[in-house]
Formats: sequence, C-alpha cells, structure tokens
Amino acid sequence: MKIKLTFWRAVFLVIMVAGLYSTYIRYFHGLGAATNMTDQFPWGFWIGFDCLCGVMLAAGGFCIVGAVYLFNVESLHSVVKPAVLTAFLGYLLFIVGLLFDLGRPWFIWHQLIYMNPHSVMFEVGMCVMTYTTVLFFEFLPNVFERLHWKAPIKWIKRIYPVLIILGILLSTLHQSSLGSLYLIMPSKLHPFWYSPALPFFFFGSAVAVGLAMTIFESTQSAKAMGRQLEIKVLVQLGGALLVALWVNALLRLEDYWRRDMLRQIIKPSYEACFLWLELMLAFVIPITMLSFKKIRLSPRGLYAASVISLLGFITNRLNVSLIGFETYVGHHYVPKWTEFSVTLMIIAMGFALFAVAVRYLPIFPALEHAVESTRRRETQPRFSEAVLDAGD
Repeated sequence: MKIKLTFWRAVFLVIMVAGLYSTYIRYFHGLGAATNMTDQFPWGFWIGFDCLCGVMLAAGGFCIVGAVYLFNVESLHSVVKPAVLTAFLGYLLFIVGLLFDLGRPWFIWHQLIYMNPHSVMFEVGMCVMTYTTVLFFEFLPNVFERLHWKAPIKWIKRIYPVLIILGILLSTLHQSSLGSLYLIMPSKLHPFWYSPALPFFFFGSAVAVGLAMTIFESTQSAKAMGRQLEIKVLVQLGGALLVALWVNALLRLEDYWRRDMLRQIIKPSYEACFLWLELMLAFVIPITMLSFKKIRLSPRGLYAASVISLLGFITNRLNVSLIGFETYVGHHYVPKWTEFSVTLMIIAMGFALFAVAVRYLPIFPALEHAVESTRRRETQPRFSEAVLDAGD
C-alpha cells in the first residue's frame, strides 16, 4: 500500500521532526536551553497554551454529554461520540504537554503519594487524572464496538450514569480550579485579569469554548471525511453558543464595573491593547455575527463565529498566564522557537490521532455504514455478472 505525500502530510512531517528535535533539547539540555522562562517568569507558553488552553479546548466532552444525558437534549446525541473523542485526546495531550513543563516530570506520580489536600494544584492534578480515566471508559465502547465485543459494552453501559455524573462533576471542579491557581497572585497579576471571580470566568469560558469547539470539530471532520454536515445540530449549538457568550460577557462587564476598572480599560496602554484584542475576538465579533439569524443558519457563518470565539478565549488564557505578569516581572516574555515547535507537535498529534480514530472506529455511525455499504458493493458481483456466471 503506497502512501501519497500530500502538502499537509509534508507539513505534518516537518512539524514532527522539529518537535522531536525540541524534545531532545528539552530533556537532554534542560528547560533553560529549550525555553525563555526564568526564575522571575517560571510559567511560560507551555503552561499558558498547552495546559490552560488545552484543558479549555477539551471542554466539549462534558458540555455535550451533560446536555444530552442530564438535560435530555436528544438532538445533540449524534455529536456525543466526537465530543468525547476530542475531550479524551485533549486531556491526553494536556498530560503530554505537562510533562514538558515540569522540571522533573518523572516524579509526576508523587502527587499520589505525597498528597497536599490544601493545594489547588493538587486538586487540579487529581481531577484531571480521574477525569481522563472517566473519558477512557466513555471512549472504550467505540473500540469494543469495532471489535464486536458485546459483553464489555453491556458492562460499561451499566456504569455509564456514574461515569456521566462523575465526569461533569470533575470537569466543573478542575475547570474552575485552574482560575483559582491565580487567586494567590493579586500583587503579580495585572488588574485587568485578576479578579476574585476568576474561577467562575474560567468555568464559564470552558462552557462557551466547549460549544464552539464542537462546531469547529463537526465542520472540520465533515469536510475531511466527506460526510454531510448536520445543519440542525450546528444551528442548535450556535444558539447555545450565543447565550454562553452573552453570559460570559455580562459577567466580565459586571466585574469590571464592580472593581471600578471601566475607566482604566479605555486608557491606551500595552495591556489594554491585548485586553481589547481578547474582548473583540471572544465577545464583540462573534456575538455580533451570531445575533443575525442569517449567520446562525449558515454553516460557514457558524464556523467563522466559533473559530473567532475560540481565538478570543485562547487570547484570554494567554493574557492571564503571560501578558498579565509582564508588568510585575518588568520585561516581556517571548517564547523560543523550540517552545512553539513542541506545542505545534502536540497539536499535530491531536489532529492525526483524531483522524485515525474517525477512520477506524465507529465515531460517526452514518459514515461507518456508508463505508461498509460501498465496500460490499465493490466486492460483490453485479446482478448481470452473477446471472452470466450461473448460466456458464
């Protein structure tokens, strides 16, 4: 079987080679050689994007599962499997990214032995580890279905209600606790992003991103796999996204008003530029777009609005983790190319694993049936040929 070298496969190979070289630098020469992080700026791009953004971008799993199984929104049932797959891969890759950022990653298991229940970071680590296990069991029936193992599927279905409740509870805890990590830094984080309501902002943004990510993933997978878009599902998700964006925007506005920050926001400054970039991408542009019915009913419009909102919330997490600390540290942090290459490698791995899972597992049942029907038609002789063979 020959594998054709396309443009995107060539890009994938280049990204992987650069990422593996950066991995060698990181593990054989240390964080100092692979990053621009310092003792004054110990949390860099890998924490800001790979961890904070990675967990947020994987929030579609608990959002869609909760909507279908807790709120009985049956119309979204067709996107449950892709959402769970995206979440499972997202958390696995989050763990991979964390192994790059930890000074001594081979001691990551120490949190299981040397427990500190008073630490927010301990709570985040335990929740992420447990939720990844829950996602593994939620994803496992796809593998069993592919292998035609009926007994294990029945066993997992019996505990599925427990997995659903546990998954939503754990997601709520650690999505909000990521914001709690920054509550201990009131004198270091810029007032534009420091707020006692950070845990609520992180959880609210995760819900909005989960909906936007489901629209993004559904559109991309339909285009890549040649299947038909489920317009009704996307329209419903777009309406829910509009509500989630409004809730997040109003919460942020109320927080700025309560902390008397509205006048500071409109004053030109280095931090204000990044804040307005974040607000425009996360709220102003997508809310304006989705407020028009024509765009909400358009697959292209929904896709564009979801991508813009995703970029906005990614900007928010990077602002919180990077830009917000530059004033305190006294210098600008610019990641090394090795930091970017590792992140691109992790993202490329995510896309590749998703494509493999969709191709070989029943993630999209309609696509699976279509492929099976085509295969049978190609292998079985035509009616006329069968009659001639019988006559001979």
